[in-house]
Amino acid sequence: MLGTLVSGIVDPMAMFMLGTVAALVINYPDVQAQRERIDAHAKAALMMASVLLAAGAFTGIMSGTGMLKAMAEVVVAHVPVEHARHMPLVLGLLSMPLSLLFDPDSFYFGVLPVLAESGKLLGVPPIQMAQAALLGQMTTGFPVSPLTPATFLIVGLTGVELAEHQKFTIPFLFAATVLMVFAAVATGVFPL
Repeated sequence: MLGTLVSGIVDPMAMFMLGTVAALVINYPDVQAQRERIDAHAKAALMMASVLLAAGAFTGIMSGTGMLKAMAEVVVAHVPVEHARHMPLVLGLLSMPLSLLFDPDSFYFGVLPVLAESGKLLGVPPIQMAQAALLGQMTTGFPVSPLTPATFLIVGLTGVELAEHQKFTIPFLFAATVLMVFAAVATGVFPL
């Protein structure tokens, strides 16, 4: 099944549905057990679908009403044109510290579209802005962000105070972000 999914012969959604049915039938032959498994995971699946639907609606509203372009124009007014090509580099370096200020949804659905549109207006491909954001925002930033449940899981399981965890971990994570940004510059992903 995985080979068929990767090869593209069958639509991924159809393969996922067939795989789900096969996994349920093989692992849980009893219909009641299948229903219990579906009920156990339905809340998380519906929540994710709701978030994605809301994000699409939010982005569509921001684009369709012109808000996204208006906010991007404000950013563009404060970025010298000769420095525009450095936007991915700057965002890459700031992305890890930004994870301490924004939760993932706020950043990716609210801040990044404005930055990507700003870059686009200045001639920077939006894909570069997205790549720069991924280098630190919720990649190296999530284990120390007080805005994500994973951080509290980490400190709870280890019995370490959040402040101590952040003091110890942030320098290493920021160094990893800087290293990844420099690697992106060295490989030509971001222009210098």
